[in-house]
Amino acid sequence: MATDAHGGASGQSIDEPLHIESENHLEDVVDDHGVVLVDFHADWCGPCQMLEPVLEGLADETEAVIAKVDVDEHQQLAGAYGVRSVPTLVLFADGEQVEQHTGVLPADRLRSLIEGYTE
Repeated sequence: MATDAHGGASGQSIDEPLHIESENHLEDVVDDHGVVLVDFHADWCGPCQMLEPVLEGLADETEAVIAKVDVDEHQQLAGAYGVRSVPTLVLFADGEQVEQHTGVLPADRLRSLIEGYTE
C-alpha cells in the first residue's frame, strides 16, 4: 500500500482537521498515521468552539493528524472511548491510545503533547 506516516495515499500531509464519519473511519485514520489527536466535540459546546482555531493551527503546524468526532452524530463511538463531557481530546501514537484529556487545553500544552510522540 502506498501510504506514508503523514498524508496517507496522496503523500501530502493533512493540514486541516479531518471529520470522522464512523468507528471504522477512526480506526483507519489511527492505523494509517503515526500520531492522531481526536477531538470529541459538539456544535453547541462553547469551549469546543474556542478550541476549534487552536486545533486548526495544530493541524497545519504539526505532523499529527487532527481528527474531529461530533458526539451527537456518533454517540456510540464517543461512548466506546468513555467520553462523558466535551471537549474530550484523545491522543493516539502508533495505533495506541496514549493520552486522554477533558476540557480545553492551551495550544502550547497540546503542541507539547503531540511533539512528545512525534519526535
